[in-house]
Amino acid sequence: MSHPARVQTHPEARSQRASAVAQAILAGFDRHYRLFRDASRQAKRHFEAGDWTAAGALARDRIKMYDTRVEEAVRGILDRFPEAELDETLWPAIKLAYIPLLHEHRQPECAETFYNSVACAVLHRRYYRNEFIFWRPAVATEHLEGEEPAYRCYYPRRGANGAGPRAALERIVRDFGLANPFENLRRDLRSLVRALRAHFPRPTRARPSLQIQVLSSLFFRNKGAYIVGKVLNGNRELPFAVPILRNERGELYLDALLAEQEQLLVLFSYARAYFMVDMEVPAACVSFLRTLMPKKPRAELYNAVGLAKQGKTLFYRDLFYHLKHSTDNFTVAPGIKGMVMLVFTLPSFMYVFKVIRDRFAPPKEMDHDTVKRKYLLVKYHDRVGRLADTLEYSMVALPIERFDPALLAELKAEVASNIEIEDDKVVIKHMYIERRMQPLNLYLQEAARDGDRARMRHALRDYGCAIKELASAGIFPGDMLIKNFGMTRHERVVFYDYDEIEYLSNCNFRRIPPPRTPEDEMSAEPYYTVGENDVFPEQFASFLVSGHEARDAFLEQHADLMDPGFWTGKQERLRAGIQEDVFPYDASLRFRR
Repeated sequence: MSHPARVQTHPEARSQRASAVAQAILAGFDRHYRLFRDASRQAKRHFEAGDWTAAGALARDRIKMYDTRVEEAVRGILDRFPEAELDETLWPAIKLAYIPLLHEHRQPECAETFYNSVACAVLHRRYYRNEFIFWRPAVATEHLEGEEPAYRCYYPRRGANGAGPRAALERIVRDFGLANPFENLRRDLRSLVRALRAHFPRPTRARPSLQIQVLSSLFFRNKGAYIVGKVLNGNRELPFAVPILRNERGELYLDALLAEQEQLLVLFSYARAYFMVDMEVPAACVSFLRTLMPKKPRAELYNAVGLAKQGKTLFYRDLFYHLKHSTDNFTVAPGIKGMVMLVFTLPSFMYVFKVIRDRFAPPKEMDHDTVKRKYLLVKYHDRVGRLADTLEYSMVALPIERFDPALLAELKAEVASNIEIEDDKVVIKHMYIERRMQPLNLYLQEAARDGDRARMRHALRDYGCAIKELASAGIFPGDMLIKNFGMTRHERVVFYDYDEIEYLSNCNFRRIPPPRTPEDEMSAEPYYTVGENDVFPEQFASFLVSGHEARDAFLEQHADLMDPGFWTGKQERLRAGIQEDVFPYDASLRFRR
C-alpha cells in the first residue's frame, strides 16, 4: 500500500533539515568571528596597559579559537541532526541552503571556509569532494564593505578639505583613540613629515588628488601598534606603516616610517607572529593590503591578520590552480637531507612540502607526536621574524603523474605509513608546507665560490642575530647547524627545522668542567655527566660554522654565543618578565628622540 502523503512531504522535510543544518553552521561561524573581533579589541587594551604577558596569551588563545568553534559546531550538528553524519547525499542540499545565507554577510569567504571545516569533520572526509564543500568561492567579496569603511581618507593639502600635512597626520593618529598620552607628539609629527618628504623630493608638487588613506584599525603585535596606509599624489602611491610604541611611563611615541613595498613585506613576513586587527570586513582589509604589497599572496595576507584557516583555503586553491597551469614535477628539495623530515618541492612553486619520516636515524630519539608538538610550539609562539610559519594539512591528494620517479620511490621507502596510492593520486595523510628558502649552507657555499666575502659576512652576522633574537623571545633552536637555516629573498636568515626546538627556560646551560686527569683530556667521550636538557655553549664553535675564514668571521661578531653566561642571562631576563625589543625594521629607520 502506498503512502502518497509521506512521499509528498519527504522532500520538504529534507529541505528543512538541510536549511536547519546550514543555519547552525553559520551560527557557529558568527560566534567564532564575534570572539575573534573581541580578541582584537582586547589587544588594544593590553597595548595601552603595557601588559605584554596578557597580549602574548591572547595571541595564543586566538590561534586555538577556530578549532574550538569548529568542534562546538560539529558536536551541535551531530546532536541535533545525527543523519548528517550518515547520509552524505544531504550535503549538496546543505551547501545550496548555505549560499543564500551569505548574501550581505560581511565575512562570506571565511564563513565558506568554516562550512568546509565542519562538513569534512562531520563526514570524516578523506579529502575534499567538490559537491560537498566550497572548492571555489560562491560569493564575491570585491567591493564588499561594512557599516564603517575599511579605510579613512585624509587630505594634507591646505584648502577647503585639508589643513596641512602636520595637522592631517595628527588627526590620523588621534582618530585611533588610544587612551595613553603621547611623549611628544609634536616632535614625532615633525620627524614623520620630514621622513615622508624624503620620498617626495622637490620639485614634487601636491596634486589635487593628494590624500592619505589609512586602514581604520591599528595592527597590534608584540609591543607595537602599527598605522598602515598609503599616500596618493597624482600617479604616485607610497605604501607605509608607522609603528607606535610605549615608553616605560606608559606614554606613546611614533618610532619610524616604514615606506616602500620591501619594508612592508618584511613587516608582514611569514616569519612573524600574526597581527591582531579588528576587521568587520576582512576581504576589504586584505584588498587594501594587496594594493600596498601586490607581490604578497592573498593567502599570506589572510595569515598575517590572524585568519590562518582562510589562508590555508586560499593556498590550497592556489596550489591546485598552479598544478593545472604547470607541467613540472615534484622533486626532492635541494640541500642536505634531514633525519626527521622528507622534504620535496615543485620547482615552479615557491614552497616546500615536509612529511615526517617513518623512522629517524640515530642520534634522533623522538616520535611523531613529539615532532608535531614542536611545530605547534612554533605556531603559538612569537616568531620574531626568525621562524618560518607552516601550513599543516591532512589528507592532501596530489596527482601521481606529477611526482618524479625518484621522489615517489623515496616516499614509498621513507614515509610509507603516511601515504596511500589511490588510482591516479598520492594521498599524503599529514604534511607541513613552508615558503621555500635557500638553505644557508648552500648560500654560504655559493658566496665562497663567487669570492663574495661581503655576502658571506652578512649571512654569518645575520645567522648569529637570528639565534640571539630567538633567545630573546625565549626560544632555543636546538639543532643550530647552518643547514637548518634558510636565507629569504630579503636577505634575512630564518630557522626552519623544528624537531629539536625548545623553550629556553627548559634548557640547562653549563660550562664544561676542567678535566681531572690526562685521560679525561684525551677521552673521545665526555668525561662529565650530561643531563637530558644540558647544553654546553662552549662546544658551539666547533660545529656551528665550518671553514677557518667563515668561523673567524662568525666568532668576530658572535663569540658571546659560546659563553654560557649569555644564555643564563637571557633566562634571568625572561624569568623577570622582561620582554626584549625585537624590531621588524632596521634601527637606522627609527626617529631620534
